[in-house]
Amino acid sequence: MRKKPLVLVAACALLAAGALSNQAVAASSAEPQQSAVPAPADAPAVFTHPGVGVSRAQLDFVRAKVQAGAQPWTNAFNQAKNSAYASLSRTPKPRAVVECGSYSNPNYGCTDEREDAIAAYTDALLWYITRDDRYAQKAIQLMDAWSATIRDHTNSNAPLQTAWSASSWPKAAEIIKHAYGNWPNAGRFATMLRNVYLPEIINGSNSNGNWELSMTEAIQGIGVFLDDKTVYDKAISLYRVRVPAFVYLESDGPLPKTKPSQNLNTREKIIAYWQGQDTFVNGLAQETYRDFTHTGYGISSISHVLETSRIQGIDLYPEFGERLRHALGFQSRWERNLEPVPSWLCDGSVHRGLGPITEVGYNALHTRLGIAMTNTQALTESRRPAGSNNLFVAWETLTHAENPS
Repeated sequence: MRKKPLVLVAACALLAAGALSNQAVAASSAEPQQSAVPAPADAPAVFTHPGVGVSRAQLDFVRAKVQAGAQPWTNAFNQAKNSAYASLSRTPKPRAVVECGSYSNPNYGCTDEREDAIAAYTDALLWYITRDDRYAQKAIQLMDAWSATIRDHTNSNAPLQTAWSASSWPKAAEIIKHAYGNWPNAGRFATMLRNVYLPEIINGSNSNGNWELSMTEAIQGIGVFLDDKTVYDKAISLYRVRVPAFVYLESDGPLPKTKPSQNLNTREKIIAYWQGQDTFVNGLAQETYRDFTHTGYGISSISHVLETSRIQGIDLYPEFGERLRHALGFQSRWERNLEPVPSWLCDGSVHRGLGPITEVGYNALHTRLGIAMTNTQALTESRRPAGSNNLFVAWETLTHAENPS
């Protein structure tokens, strides 16, 4: 059965964001709490298209705002249009084998692949808003070049590289196939996603949480584009275990939840996996101590999966909205750099750099559900228009700012 849409009672149950507890909750020596066995996932009976990241209604809302010259959408549109990603003279740089080591060293096609995928998505968005066919044809050129060429990803960062690129490709492909329509090689592109990208990410990861969250986003998007319920369900089953293991809530108990396959079965192992953080409060993430940049990657994918699920008619906000709210609020509070960092948090020194990742979750929880999000709102509005992180996030002020659709 499909999950029921979030009702007012569930919305009211979410506490106001920004009102995060300042009181540190020390971890005890109690046994670590394991994640519950995930509930069966539900793919929609019929997939909605375009339906990865943004819906047709959301795109129509944005198009109308840009045509009217309204803000912040017009500035965000110009930001995308004036970026290198939107260049109509862009030449695709496909490779048969993309080799990516740790931190993309070596970098044989890693940057080219990610940026061509973002460019295809950028062009698809610009076509939808302007109806200038040159943008649609450029998106098709980029997607066709890669689908005719790539055969594999290799080296240590292959799963993450695959996930990042495969998070952007379906967003572009959904708009072009289901809104533009004139794409003769769409079937070959689908085969590329199924045979080259999916095998690299389908089983998830036991690495840092941002890896598996990026994978779930990519798997879900591929499932939508392929109209494949089994693939889609696999994404949600991974997501249900990983999200509670990435964002802590005090209701979890004295220690964070874990992914059972990681065998984090002692307090010491959990603290080591959380980068040495040994005090846990609402909204703390598994990689907060490491840096806000990687934490932001994970939060971004959490919000993207929720949005695509909502578009597909299955509302997961009642299940995960509270974690997303606290994650955004906590990281936004310390990203703003308005107060001293307490000694219990990251030994009193945080590594900022959250990235342009707050718009989607903020719009869902604040604009649509009416939840106050003081810190997230201040950070989001101060950084508009949000651009791209040059990995898998792009133009989310344009697509999601104050978008009620």
